[in-house]
Amino acid sequence: MSQLRISAGAPQPVSGRLSTLDRMLPVFIGAAMVAGLLLGRLVPGIGSTLSAIGVDGISLPIALGLLVMMYPVLAKVRYDRLGGVAADRKLMACSLVLNWLVGPAVMFTLAWLFLADLPEYRTGLIIVGLARCIAMVIIWNDLACGDREAAAVLVALNSVFQVAWFAVLSWFYLSVLPGWLGLPQTGIDGRPGQIAKSVLIFLGIPLLAGYLSRRLGERAKGRDWYETRFLPRVGPWALYGLLFTIVVLFALQGHQITSRPWDVARIAIPLLGYFAIMWAGGYALGVLLKLGYARTTTVAFTAAGNNFELAIAVAIATYGATSGQALAGVVGPLIEVPVLVALVYVSLALRPRLFPKTAESPWSSN
Repeated sequence: MSQLRISAGAPQPVSGRLSTLDRMLPVFIGAAMVAGLLLGRLVPGIGSTLSAIGVDGISLPIALGLLVMMYPVLAKVRYDRLGGVAADRKLMACSLVLNWLVGPAVMFTLAWLFLADLPEYRTGLIIVGLARCIAMVIIWNDLACGDREAAAVLVALNSVFQVAWFAVLSWFYLSVLPGWLGLPQTGIDGRPGQIAKSVLIFLGIPLLAGYLSRRLGERAKGRDWYETRFLPRVGPWALYGLLFTIVVLFALQGHQITSRPWDVARIAIPLLGYFAIMWAGGYALGVLLKLGYARTTTVAFTAAGNNFELAIAVAIATYGATSGQALAGVVGPLIEVPVLVALVYVSLALRPRLFPKTAESPWSSN
């Protein structure tokens, strides 16, 4: 991923502080989404072919793209700083509340408000709300100059809670809470083993690779070589992995998305509300708690992002690949990707206004 540098002196417009590659990122992502949708629509059988290339429900093309996407960012993390991040009680408490209390409740509310007459899509969105971020959010946080070390800690924390609480929360939000409110109830097989495997593949492998790269690279060549020679070489692969993942993801469900545009629009409305509420709420809470720009940004993006890989896998395993629940899961990244890219620019634009001292000094952690 290309580097963002902020010069001392008067704040520049956001576009002036971004490299050409970063300014073109929305165009590249939009092109990848269109390419994936066209492949899924125009190439017969490509979705089933890509789905078949997997092991025990894990799509290898998607796994490959995510591993390539996440490794460079996790290789940049300075792991010797993680202790200081974990000791920040305000940061940890803020993230836990937003991700595991507020986020699922907000998605549950929006799903019932906008999709009360469409139970399959409603259930699919609730599952998306329960699957907290562990993967692509690291990219958005990095682009917005968030705190890499904080992102690594919060994503790892979400992973632990996901394994421990996903099945319990799915039972609560799909069965218990609707029963209390006199609403129709449903159920889901949370499959803790599948969830743990998803976390291990999508986070554990690149996290271990990034940690070993830094430890072994610095030991062999020193930190200066590692950060000035090695990281610039592997950095662009985050973008390549991101674009590849988007193409594969949308190719898998391109036919469903393009053949049911009205359904996609119905699902998109609560999703847009969810991402806006969670990101703005996370950002406002970070400002209120005086976490500083980098950690406020990290809190906002980790609160707004979701583990769509897990949500789609659970929906398909429980309800089937052609179910409405699976389609709702697929529409998640269709809306999440462009919205969170736009919020990267919003975050950068807010930086000189809400955090003027940070905006006028070099940012050294990138």
